Amino acid sequence: MRVAIATESFLPSLNGVTTSVCRVTEELGEQGHEAMIIAPGPAPASYVGHPVRSLPGVTVRGFRAGLPTRELSRALHDFRPDVVHLASPFLVGACGVREALSRDVPTVAIYQTDMPSYVQQHGPGAVGRGAGALTWRWIRRLHERADLTLAPSQPTLEELRRHGVPRTGLWGRGVDTRLFSPSWREEEGTLALREALAPRGEVILGYVGRLAPEKELHRLVELASLPGTRLVLVGEGPSRNELGALLTEAVATSGRRPNLPPAFLGSRTGHALARAYAAFDVFVHTGTKETFGQTLQEAAATGMPVVAPCAGGPLDLVDHGVTGLHYDPARPGALRAAVAQLAESPALRERMARAGAERVAGRSWAALTAQLVTHYEGVIAGRVA
Repeated sequence: MRVAIATESFLPSLNGVTTSVCRVTEELGEQGHEAMIIAPGPAPASYVGHPVRSLPGVTVRGFRAGLPTRELSRALHDFRPDVVHLASPFLVGACGVREALSRDVPTVAIYQTDMPSYVQQHGPGAVGRGAGALTWRWIRRLHERADLTLAPSQPTLEELRRHGVPRTGLWGRGVDTRLFSPSWREEEGTLALREALAPRGEVILGYVGRLAPEKELHRLVELASLPGTRLVLVGEGPSRNELGALLTEAVATSGRRPNLPPAFLGSRTGHALARAYAAFDVFVHTGTKETFGQTLQEAAATGMPVVAPCAGGPLDLVDHGVTGLHYDPARPGALRAAVAQLAESPALRERMARAGAERVAGRSWAALTAQLVTHYEGVIAGRVA
C-alpha cells in the first residue's frame, strides 16, 4: 500500500503530532508499505527511507504552520498514493483532502489537536467564543470531506459527534515500550540526574510537554509549597520565561523553608527523554483540552503514577485509583491534594507505577499501526465498491 501522510507538524518540531507521524511512518515501512510525508518546512528530505516533501511555512507562537501550496498537489501527483492520511488536519489537511478528492483517492483524517479550544483561549470573552465556534465550523466542513475521521479517545470521539462530524471511529496511540521502560530507573545516568535534581531526597514532580498557554501550566503553582518536593519540567515553548518567573516566585514565597526552585531541563528526545521520565516520582499533567495525552502513556511506561485532570483524553488513559489519580480542574486545591496523596506514600506510588506499566505494555506502535492499516483498507474498499 502507498500512503501519503499530509501533516500539520513534522521534524524538527517536537510535539504529539510529529511523534505520531514518525512512529506510524516507521511501522508502515516495517510492515511492507510505502509512505511519503508532506509537511511544513524546513524538514528533512527523508525519514527512515521514506521521502519528505516540504511546504512553505510560517511560525506562529513558536509553532511552524505549513502553507497549502501547489507543491502538495505535485507531491500527490508524483507519489500516486492509495490513501491519504491527514495528520491533525487544519491548513495542510484542508488542501490535502481537496486534492485527494480531485484524484478520487480516499482519505483518513486523524483528529488530534483541539484547535477550537486553543483558538478560543487566545481571544477575550465573546471574541474568543466566536472564534472557537468559527473554528468548529471549519473543522466540521473539513472532516465532512474525509472518508473517515479517527479520534484518539472516547471523550474526543463524543465531542466530534456532538459537533456533527460524520463517519467517525476510535484509534488510540501507541507507546514505544522499548524506549520508555521502568528499567531506566536504576540506570547510572538516571541516578545521577536524580541526585542533581533532588539532593535532599525530594519527591520529584515532573511534567513533559510544550510550555505554552494551552497546557495550563499555571496550575502548578498549587504544588509550589508542597513540602519535600521539587518541580521539574521538560520541554520548550513560548511560556518558558513567564512560567519560570511564576513558579520560581511561588516556591520562594511559599514558607520559611521553601523547596528548591523549579528545574527546567529544556527539550529532550530519545534516551535523554527516557532518563528524564525515569528520574520523576510522580507525573503531573495540567491541560484540560487534551484529545489524548501521549506523555501520560510514556510516563506510565517508564514506571510512575500519573496525576491528570478528569477531562478529555486523560479520562481514557488514567484509571483513577489504579494507575494514577484524576483531579477536578474546577476545584482549587484539587491538584495539590491528589499530588500530596502520592508524594506522602511511596507504597502507593509503587503500586500505581506497576499497574500503569502493565496497562500500557500492549500498546505498541506496531499493533496500533496495524489497526490503522485496517482503517486504510476499509476506506479503500469503500471507494472501490
